[in-house]
Amino acid sequence: MSTSPQASNNKLRRILLTGAAGGLGKVLRERLRPFAEILRLSDIAAIAPSEGAHEEVVPCDLSDKAAVHALIEGCDAIVHLGGVSVERPFEEILEANIKGVFNVYEAARRHGVKRVVFASSNHVIGFHKQSERLDASAQRRPDGYYGLSKSFGEDVAQFYFDRYGIETVSIRIGSSFPEPLNRRMMSTWLSYRDLTSLIEKSIFTPGVKHTIVYGMSANRDVWWDNSAAAPLGFVPQDTSEVFRDKVEAQPPVAPTDPNAIYQGGAFTAQGPFGDQ
Repeated sequence: MSTSPQASNNKLRRILLTGAAGGLGKVLRERLRPFAEILRLSDIAAIAPSEGAHEEVVPCDLSDKAAVHALIEGCDAIVHLGGVSVERPFEEILEANIKGVFNVYEAARRHGVKRVVFASSNHVIGFHKQSERLDASAQRRPDGYYGLSKSFGEDVAQFYFDRYGIETVSIRIGSSFPEPLNRRMMSTWLSYRDLTSLIEKSIFTPGVKHTIVYGMSANRDVWWDNSAAAPLGFVPQDTSEVFRDKVEAQPPVAPTDPNAIYQGGAFTAQGPFGDQ
């Protein structure tokens, strides 16, 4: 499978990538370069120094309103991955994921940014059973504080489009890793190549309003109807099938395990936090 950035005729002056020190942020740092003259990279964690005039490194705490407003000034589009990416106590989620996403959109409004790609999550619908097939309009059933924060982010994106015309593609990312790690991920896997393509389409497709799509490759057994992604022209190129023998060599999952029942898997059973 391809590991190099895709060639593209699409290019903006400056794209902001938040969460650039995270797992997917590090992957996208290289892959988003063809789409911007300058890629601005931000995270609260340390980021490797910029590699020339085509990159800017700007550390930022997303819960700091003034810092976020300074971060977004001069940007043409935002790829917002920043925040806590796992289930954690609500207080941690609140700062990075809830205050953070509000600060990003409010700064986008003030600085005239009209396109955001929001890294939502399959955990927005995590309490649906794996036997169900969902489209983007399915009832949201968050499986934890992290899922709640992503549901909130989708609402923020809708509000900022309805009131201010800021367009967003909210990508409910499944499981984006080099390969699926378990049986559940055979359905939710999203290759890095397909993630890059989906983000490119989300940045440059005109008239997206607020579109919610599922981030998944062309897997065999899927739980999601991704027809909402058709207007973007997104056609996944990879499939988890090439890893099936390796994954199915793992010990079987008990039928009572959340990973065998719910679309959100283990997230449905994490917490509560702080109980003694």
